[in-house]
Amino acid sequence: MESKDLFYKQQNIFETISEDEKKASDAYCEDYMAYLQVSKTEREAVREAIKLAEKEGFVEFKKGMSLKAGDKVYKNVYGKALYLAVIGKQPLVSGMNIAGAHVDSPRLDLKQLPVYEDSELALLKTHYYGGIRKYQWVATPLALHGTAVLADGSVIDVAIGEDDGEPKFVITDLLPHLARNQRKKSLDEAFTGEDLNVLIGSEFDNDAEKGEKVKTRILKILFEKYGIIEEDFLSAEFEIVPAAKVTDIGFDRSLIGGYGHDDRVCAFAELKAILEETAPEKTAFCILVDKEEVGSEGVSGMKSMAFEYFVSNLFEACGETKDLEECFANSFCISADVTAAYDPNFPDVFEKRNAAKANYGVGIAKFTGSGGKSGSNDASAEVVGKIRRMFRDYGVVWQMAELGKVDQGGGGTIAKIMANRNIPTIDAGVPVLSMHAPFEVVSKLDCYMTYKAMKALYAEK
Repeated sequence: MESKDLFYKQQNIFETISEDEKKASDAYCEDYMAYLQVSKTEREAVREAIKLAEKEGFVEFKKGMSLKAGDKVYKNVYGKALYLAVIGKQPLVSGMNIAGAHVDSPRLDLKQLPVYEDSELALLKTHYYGGIRKYQWVATPLALHGTAVLADGSVIDVAIGEDDGEPKFVITDLLPHLARNQRKKSLDEAFTGEDLNVLIGSEFDNDAEKGEKVKTRILKILFEKYGIIEEDFLSAEFEIVPAAKVTDIGFDRSLIGGYGHDDRVCAFAELKAILEETAPEKTAFCILVDKEEVGSEGVSGMKSMAFEYFVSNLFEACGETKDLEECFANSFCISADVTAAYDPNFPDVFEKRNAAKANYGVGIAKFTGSGGKSGSNDASAEVVGKIRRMFRDYGVVWQMAELGKVDQGGGGTIAKIMANRNIPTIDAGVPVLSMHAPFEVVSKLDCYMTYKAMKALYAEK
């Protein structure tokens, strides 16, 4: 063996990619960008995924169905999470190949009584969701998305601020001329959660009572357009999200900018891969789950028994005796979640030798967590060895990834939740610049390699 073969060298995809595969990458990313643009909330991401799945022959699972190898089914989990499965040639008890991503992203949620008037301006009170840097959400165009359940049980979907000609919303910021005291504060002190109030109007309704003229005008607009009154906010889930459109970044168009790459970039990769699966050896299972950004709790989060319930139903539909424990022990899971891409603007927080880099492929994170790997799955050497072999055989360019320097910070995914079910699990996903910001950036080639990684997983025997 030559000396050069003893060294490990990361590989920039641009050094070796063929022209044909470059075209395939560009085509894949066009599909992804279209998906991301219409999936700014977890409900929208699930809705669009179902639409795409049904075009490829997936049908909604119903109890009492009879399934055989090659059948394609999905389970809609309360409109906010989604499971998809392609039944394998081997019995379920032999295990499944599982890819799990989340479709919720950091955002601002409206409070239950959000609309108020102050100084003849109408505003909305918000409560931020997930890990945001609050200053990034001010003085930027915002949109309102969500769902309201009215008193009669009818459901109204709302999306305002996306189309050309529609109004946008904004959280105002302090002008630099008056910010002398603000500048002395830390970022957390200068921008608090209660300060993130969204400006929504200023026009009077002259028939209204004194002091409520602008609020009345806003409520009348909501009622005329959507049939919503103020009480309906009590049974609504309205989200404030960035209004920016998904777009190419750079003179060379090699990057994608948009809201919600974390984690819809991985969600789309595993979705696209399973939509193309036809006859896997083991059952291919795709998870698009909610609530990861706030701990994976609730009926639509990964900790929910909805997962076990659906797999149990699959056993029954396939005519097998239910044995979840054996199925899980024989399964393999990729927690398809993003990682931090090395940013030369902020080198001090990264350990460069072990940081993921843009255009170097899907990032494999053996562990996440923080403060001594606390809260981490920390995949075994055997699991890492398996994914190395899997990706090599399928031509996937990959890299190892660590989320910043030791003791600098950290994060978590659904990996530990899946591993706690006795499913060998590892994190792998797209490196992201400006993660959790209202406008994140990813490499197109990394997106494509993550899709190939999901294809490799579903093809595993």
